[in-house]
Amino acid sequence: MTLLIIGLALWYAAHFFKRVAPSLRGSMGDPGKGVVAVVVLAGLVLMVIGYRGSEFIPVYDPPFWGIHLNNALMFFVIFLFGLGSSKSPLRSKMRHPMLTGVLLWALVHLLVNGDLHSVVLFGGLAVWAVLEMVVINAKEPEYERYEGGSTAGTVRLVVISVVLYAIIAAIHAWLGYWPFPA
Repeated sequence: MTLLIIGLALWYAAHFFKRVAPSLRGSMGDPGKGVVAVVVLAGLVLMVIGYRGSEFIPVYDPPFWGIHLNNALMFFVIFLFGLGSSKSPLRSKMRHPMLTGVLLWALVHLLVNGDLHSVVLFGGLAVWAVLEMVVINAKEPEYERYEGGSTAGTVRLVVISVVLYAIIAAIHAWLGYWPFPA
């Protein structure tokens, strides 16, 4: 659990660094991007190792219907992740599609995992996504809305989301976490 918490702390620190200390981050120039990327990657690796190595301590019983809702909403999570860099006109409808995707991902995973390390990981990332949106909105109240896009861009995003959904389900199964009800 310690590695999981350290990984979350590194994730938070790296992501908030630009917002909390913009002059320090700016003074680092392009090499600073590499440093931040390494810290993010280290945080991610520690979260995975810490999560997989943590003892199972039940906190609550997930609802029986949670797996169905999780599976249905995971498509939208993947869609939201891609929306921010897509050529879909839907992109102009939401300021933080990727952070919203992280928040939804974390919440739906709490529907199917009621153990302590899941609450720490998914709850911690849900809190991070909300805080990140609040900080961005406070620091940058004005932003340039995406203009343009096409139906073809939306169709492409949907097709890519379906393919990634299948790949993610296959990876979960390969890791021993069958994502669909039996």
